[in-house]
Amino acid sequence: MMTRREFILSTAAATALGPRFSAYASEEIASIPAIDTHTHFYDPTRPEGVPWPPKDNPLLYIPRYPKDFRTEASPHNVVGTVVVEASDWVEDNAWILELAETNDDIVGLIGNLEPGKPEFAGHLKRFSANPLFLGLRLRGAINNHLGEDRVLADIKRLADLDQTLDIHGGARMLAPTLMIAGKFPSLRIVVNHLPFGDWDGNVPEMRRALAELTRHPNVYMKVSAVVRRLKGEVVVDPEFYRPGLDALYELFGPDRLVYGSNWPVSDQIAPYTNVRGVMNDYLATRSRSDAEKYFWRNSLVAYRWIPRGAAAKLVR
Repeated sequence: MMTRREFILSTAAATALGPRFSAYASEEIASIPAIDTHTHFYDPTRPEGVPWPPKDNPLLYIPRYPKDFRTEASPHNVVGTVVVEASDWVEDNAWILELAETNDDIVGLIGNLEPGKPEFAGHLKRFSANPLFLGLRLRGAINNHLGEDRVLADIKRLADLDQTLDIHGGARMLAPTLMIAGKFPSLRIVVNHLPFGDWDGNVPEMRRALAELTRHPNVYMKVSAVVRRLKGEVVVDPEFYRPGLDALYELFGPDRLVYGSNWPVSDQIAPYTNVRGVMNDYLATRSRSDAEKYFWRNSLVAYRWIPRGAAAKLVR
């Protein structure tokens, strides 16, 4: 029996299923360097362990270091990454920054601190002294408190430091994002993990949900949840994804979409070759300029990451 979601997907692209990747349509697009703006590094074997990922996820609950990411991503011309901290432990922000001292493919960190806490200002001051600390990510758990003065005051601190706010939590976070974008027009905001699975097979609903955000030029879309499985197989035909991706381009234009993989979480859906490969094929029908913007230029604007290591060659 197919689930409703599987039925919608299969109806949208009945012939899009393939058991393995075919040759990509454009070697030129594949040759464009990329900055991956969404990765996670952690080590469950540390004495203190980790709060995430959970122990019952054997695919994720193993050490993940920059060297492991390089093995996966370097063959696909990924030259740097912005790490997004998923741990709620304050000192894990410091752990990533320490990793960055000896791993120059880390071009920045989006940290994890909770606005509204008495200690927030001190932690933000401490970590933002490091130029690799680029901002923070908000998750859905903060949603019930976002309108409180103490939370908004801390978000203003982030804006005053000219940093970036990532927002995670799916469609339910769009209304809070709209509120924050209006209150802090100088704050760069990146909505994580588009296109949301809630909209699979329903592009008109995607358009309606995102329409108001398009009016805020400080809001960017991180297109980092593209690849899907159907009947246990990875869908590799770019035509399967074209309606949703076209809608994002029509709504936000080529200047406000950024590349991310969500590695290693993405491994639960597909290997890295698929994550970048699907977008290579999709972008083969657009201009090289659009592809460069998506794969690295827009992220430099949205995050102001630090050019270092191989990524330094991009901004010479």
